[in-house]
Amino acid sequence: MNREKWNEEGRIWDDDQALLDDREIARLTRAHAGNRLPSPVPTQMVSNGEYLPAPQTEKQKRVAARIEELSKTASRKLGINRRTFLAGTGGMAASFLAMNEVFGRFFNVSPIEMFEPAAYAQASAPRDLFVFDDQLHMVRGKLAPGGPPASRNPGGTLRALAQGATSTGYRANPFNPGNVPDENGELWGVWNPALVGLPNSPASFQIVQFIKDVYLDSQVTVGLLSNVTASLVNEGQLELLPGDRPGPRAPRNTDEAAKGEMLTAAQTAAARNFINEISGSTRMLAHGMLYVGKGNLGNIQEQVERNAPDSWKGYNISNAAKIDSDPRSLMRQWRHDDEAVAYPTFEWINKAYASLKSTKPGFNNICVHKGLTNASPATPEMGHPADLPKAAKDWPGLNFITYHACIQPAFFVYDSLKEIQSGKMRQGVPDISWTTEYATLVAPFPNTYAEIGTTWASSVITFPTVAAHIMGQLMKFMGPERIVFGSDSVWYGSPQWQIDALWRFQIPEELRAKYGYPELTEDAKRRILGLNSAKLYGINVQQKFNPVPPDFERRMPQGLRSVMEIAAYDDNMSKIRERYAALGREPSHTRYGWVHNS
Repeated sequence: MNREKWNEEGRIWDDDQALLDDREIARLTRAHAGNRLPSPVPTQMVSNGEYLPAPQTEKQKRVAARIEELSKTASRKLGINRRTFLAGTGGMAASFLAMNEVFGRFFNVSPIEMFEPAAYAQASAPRDLFVFDDQLHMVRGKLAPGGPPASRNPGGTLRALAQGATSTGYRANPFNPGNVPDENGELWGVWNPALVGLPNSPASFQIVQFIKDVYLDSQVTVGLLSNVTASLVNEGQLELLPGDRPGPRAPRNTDEAAKGEMLTAAQTAAARNFINEISGSTRMLAHGMLYVGKGNLGNIQEQVERNAPDSWKGYNISNAAKIDSDPRSLMRQWRHDDEAVAYPTFEWINKAYASLKSTKPGFNNICVHKGLTNASPATPEMGHPADLPKAAKDWPGLNFITYHACIQPAFFVYDSLKEIQSGKMRQGVPDISWTTEYATLVAPFPNTYAEIGTTWASSVITFPTVAAHIMGQLMKFMGPERIVFGSDSVWYGSPQWQIDALWRFQIPEELRAKYGYPELTEDAKRRILGLNSAKLYGINVQQKFNPVPPDFERRMPQGLRSVMEIAAYDDNMSKIRERYAALGREPSHTRYGWVHNS
């Protein structure tokens, strides 16, 4: 029996290291061999060899049959073969149409889009759309200054989640340990089709690839580069004090924390400055690190003087609060409404804003990660929203932007779908932990905003019903003017797929009628995708935004490369990329792995 597998990166057949035995393999077919219909959207579960794929469901069979029927008719009318049709925009339109017919109408698509690429493009995000992506990520070249290159891949698991079973180095969905299916019946579906076949390596998240993904391959007008406060640092890279034990621990101060940051505040600012300089316009803003507490006020002031941050990014769950000046005390987790810990930092930012708002209009934006955790207990320190109402009331001059809209499940929202199906309600809508509670708690406070980074990415393709309820609830309780778009890229590749998905998405009429959700209109989409954040950051959307030049990599000074801890410029690599792009190859939609014989 043939037990080899295709190595896409090496373009060779390798020995198959699958965990399935011969009896199980006998029930399966190679996905690429059984892919009679190379549709843009998978129509049955594909296994990487670690688990038995489930048989194709009746609904998946209906989707496949409908795609086949539509593609057969359309390709004949166009005078092309079906494979060519399915590789283009017509094939994607046919897939959207089939999915709407079977699963419910979630995507705006019309039959004419199967025949006219111009019609498909017209229904996609318009060219004049202003997009403000308020959550973008990249990583430094080394995890510790002066230390060895990073041996781990900081964004690898998130990229694997979005890339599906083609991701290198991962044998299963890293955020679906229970092997439960998504709404389309897949254990490990592809979020971003553009990632299929690409390597999953640290270079995918560094500055060169970041600029290409965001500014050359997407419609992002202005991006906000974010960062992460370090929660743990490695004793092996730090000075040991008497009584210290080896192993990771919370940092004692921000100098120690910087050694564990994926991207420092200085690197964030340096990347912003370079992108704005080469474009000659404001194309990027930068977060400062929100290390709170009296013991960290000096660091906040230092960041302002050295890096001129445009706003602030923090994590309740991170050990980022220094409450005293004791050099031996460890930083700890924090909450928004702690008057002794968070309030001194809020007071400092609020006072500084008075003199900085003319040049830094978003300086008073307090952006904090909440949710995306299965940890317990459900406390504000772990990301629960109970601490937000008091802080919002006490600090009306600050804007509290809650990242990920506080959704609790970690990246794979199967639990949210089950909550919707359970019938448990809160204020007349399905109770989705912790997003529904968050939206109802902060509804009365106009200085609170919901950011949808990762929450949107993790639901729109794989759990569209969850996406519809989340968007509906945020709009119902907070209004479309208090929702902001973030893609959490480049963890998930270029943000364009998320922009397109949001522009085409709609809340089904039956859900709106049953739960009182507003319609996701074009005006609401424009607000969410950019205009709301433009207002928060004082961006004039009518100004000219110059493009980032395609030869940006050649223009990167060695000083910036040193700051970002990346290698010197390699012109040969650029030439290889240019030659590959010039080929203009159509996607094959080939899938490698196993499918059930049924």
